[in-house]
Amino acid sequence: MAKQKEKVGVKETLTRKMKAISPVKLIVLGVMIVITVLSYVFYANLFSTDPKVNWFLDPSTVQDGDPSTATPNTGSLFLDNLILIVPKLIKCIQAVTIILIIETIVSLIVRKAFGKTQRGVTVSSLIRSLISWVTAVIVIIVVLSNFGVDTTALITGAGVLTLIVGLGMQSLIADIVAGLFIVFENEFNVGDWVTVGDFRGEVVSIGVRTTKLKAAGNVKIINNSDLRGVINHDTDKSVAKTLIDVEYGAKLPEVEKIIKKNLPKLTLEHATDISYDGVASLGASGVTLQFTCQCKEADIFTAGRELNAAVKNMFDAHGIDIPFPQVVVHKG
Repeated sequence: MAKQKEKVGVKETLTRKMKAISPVKLIVLGVMIVITVLSYVFYANLFSTDPKVNWFLDPSTVQDGDPSTATPNTGSLFLDNLILIVPKLIKCIQAVTIILIIETIVSLIVRKAFGKTQRGVTVSSLIRSLISWVTAVIVIIVVLSNFGVDTTALITGAGVLTLIVGLGMQSLIADIVAGLFIVFENEFNVGDWVTVGDFRGEVVSIGVRTTKLKAAGNVKIINNSDLRGVINHDTDKSVAKTLIDVEYGAKLPEVEKIIKKNLPKLTLEHATDISYDGVASLGASGVTLQFTCQCKEADIFTAGRELNAAVKNMFDAHGIDIPFPQVVVHKG
C-alpha cells in the first residue's frame, strides 16, 4: 500500500511538472497563427505599393504617376499614420509567431528527450527557462528591426551595457552559475525533500536564478547562490523514531520478549521495516524504549504518529503500562 501510494505521489508530481503548453499560451499562439496565415493569403493586399491592390492606399494620392507615392487618405493625419503602421505590426506578428512556434517545438522536444524522471524534469525545466529568456531577447530584436531600429548598433551597445551592468550584478551572475552547478552536478532534483538552514520542504522548481521549496502550504524562494549546507533527504529512505516509556515495575526481559514476538505483526500505511532499538534512557518515571521505522521523507511525521499508535496498542493488548509522571518523597 505504501509503495503504491509512493508511486502515485511521484507520478502526480511529475505530471504536474511536465504539463505541456498552457491554455492561455495556446490560445494566443492560435490567434497569431491565424493572423499570420491570413497575412500570407492576402499578402499583396497588405504590403503591395500599388494602390489598386493595397487596401490601405488611396489611388487618388499618387504623385507624378509613381504608385509608390500613394498614401492613405482618411482625412485624419493620425489615422493615416496609424494605417501605415499596420503592415509593420503584421510583419512583427509573422516573425514572432514563427519564433514562438520554434520555441514551443524545441521545448516539447526537450521535455520528451529528458523523460519524466525527477532528474529529467529538473534539467528540462532549467533548459526551458534558458530558452524562454533567449526567445524573449530575439523577439525584442525582431520587433525593433521591423520598426526601423538599427539592431546591429543595439546589440553592440547591449554588449557594452551588459559588461558594465555585469560588474554591478555579480550576485545575479553568481545565482545563475550556482543554478547550473546544482542541476548538472545532480545535487538535488525537483520532487526531492531537502533542508536549507531551518526550512525543510519539497523542491518544486529549480530556475535560472532561484530555487523554490514548498512545505505546509508555504513556498520559500531562495537565491541559488545562497544554497549552502543543503541536506538532501531523498538520497535514501528516512527514519522515523518514537520513544515510549514503560514503568519500572515491568520486567524488561519479559517486555522485550513480547516486543520481539509482536513487533513483526505491526503494519503501518506510510512506513516499513519497524524495529526495536533497545533502552534509550532511564527516565524519572519509567524506562524509555526506542522504536524506529523507514519511510519517505515526505511522510516522516505521519509515520512517526502511526508508529506511536501501533506500539501503544501493542502495549495495551499485553498489559504493559505506560507510567504517569510521579514523585517519591522520602521523610528524613
